[in-house]
Amino acid sequence: MEAIARDLKLSLDPVAFAKELGFNPDSWQAKVLMWFGNRILLNCSRQTGKSTTAAILALHKAIYKPDSLILLVSPSLRQSSELFRKVTDLLNRLTVRPRKVEDNRLSCTFENKSRIVSLPSSEATIRGFSGANLIIEDESSRVPDELYRAIRPMLAVSGGELILMSTPFGKRGHFFEEWDKGENWEKVKITAYECPRISEEFLEEERASLGDWWYRQEYECEFVEPVDSVFGYELVMGMLSRDVKPLFEEE
Repeated sequence: MEAIARDLKLSLDPVAFAKELGFNPDSWQAKVLMWFGNRILLNCSRQTGKSTTAAILALHKAIYKPDSLILLVSPSLRQSSELFRKVTDLLNRLTVRPRKVEDNRLSCTFENKSRIVSLPSSEATIRGFSGANLIIEDESSRVPDELYRAIRPMLAVSGGELILMSTPFGKRGHFFEEWDKGENWEKVKITAYECPRISEEFLEEERASLGDWWYRQEYECEFVEPVDSVFGYELVMGMLSRDVKPLFEEE
């Protein structure tokens, strides 16, 4: 009876589940773990723990929601497999683990029919998946826009959840556009200064080594102009107007 009550608590409380894994979440991580929406953007500094937080959510859903399909997407298959490795490392921390009926370097299937799959970065090779319950897109600012547009329809029928997480990489691409103007998103910004595991001395050294452009993005989570931009983003957007009739219209 005690084991059943404990399992019920873990199924309802992802923060308790994280602690069961030996992970004590920061306050922002606890809020993300308890998030019950459909779309969330994690604009978080390097080394703040966003990947671990997402991996815990993936594992929790796989264990406690049978027949779930969880997809891990990154700019490269190597990066997707690294996120998958985080999931399997967390799984191995559990004293009582769900039995796996399939297990390889890139995916696994549990006895409850839940699957976790790490995907390549090619839009053409991922279209066979549908009905995803959770898609985690890591390093979103570097993921091609066509890949992002290919994964969104996988949530159409399932009503599944989508997590985009990254540091910024200029004012361009879908990660910036969703952060800047996207609606129906939970938006979380965590700079390096908010992470107790990153020292001020380290950040001072990084600012001196990386320069302002890289530092502001990697550690302060700011969307700055690409270094090759001739005109700034705000200037270009300010020049656009729906009141001006185009010179040429599509037939």
